[in-house]
Amino acid sequence: MINVIGVRFRTAGKIYFFSPGQFAVKQGDHVIVETARGVEYGRVVSGPKEVSDDSVVQPLKSVIRIATDEDKRTVEENHQKEKEAFKICQEKIRKHNLDMKLIDAEYTFDNNKVLFYFTADGRIDFRELVKDLAAVFRTRIELRQIGVRDETKIRGGLGICGRPLCCSTYLTEFAAVSIKMAKEQNLSLNPTKISGVCGRLMCCLTNEEETYEVLNSQLPSVGDMVTTSDGLTGVVQSLSVLRGLVKVVVNLEDDEKEIREYKATDLKFRPRRKKKNPKKDGDSKENGK
Repeated sequence: MINVIGVRFRTAGKIYFFSPGQFAVKQGDHVIVETARGVEYGRVVSGPKEVSDDSVVQPLKSVIRIATDEDKRTVEENHQKEKEAFKICQEKIRKHNLDMKLIDAEYTFDNNKVLFYFTADGRIDFRELVKDLAAVFRTRIELRQIGVRDETKIRGGLGICGRPLCCSTYLTEFAAVSIKMAKEQNLSLNPTKISGVCGRLMCCLTNEEETYEVLNSQLPSVGDMVTTSDGLTGVVQSLSVLRGLVKVVVNLEDDEKEIREYKATDLKFRPRRKKKNPKKDGDSKENGK
């Protein structure tokens, strides 16, 4: 077992493990650590805890120091510089007539590198752009192409539910989403109703998927033949999954038919076949990469 703390560098960003070293670090503290990108300023989101050696990527780096007021001022100054860097990069993109959309600019804490995030439909030859930017900022420049989901995560916004987007508030990684989830939940397959701000299937479709799978396993399918508690036979017309109600077109005397609603427990029907976990494809693989 090894003692670690979890550090996050962006809101809803991935959590990385570091050793607290000689410092008494607690949740909510800000710390200075060394990462693959250089020295960074992050927030401790999980206090010291013991984890197995296998769950940590070695070598595990230690906290350099607990952030000081001066470090916090440095971060604020970097945020101001990022706004100016964003404007300059936009001008350079227009100058080079590149078909790319700039999303964000980010300085590393130690100012050793400036990262520019952008989206584009295809590959972009930005070598000349990098040379121009390096001449202006006189530091290392990195241009990183991201997907539409990552763009939405960075920008944030409100979903159709009226709440802040899941991806920009708490989702550390994008969920695998498929159109089968919408079908399982009896949702309209209208793309405008099941797509998020990013234009991809809404991540929240995964939230209730497991519940719907359990409830649907206790219900007949639309079109199935059922026998009712009053001895009638009929065909399932529609389902109310959460209420456990089934509308059935029952056969009456003289070949008459009538729509009646029953509780699923009052019906006899052939159980649904257990579904294998479908291999995610299409939108399910769209993780913004």
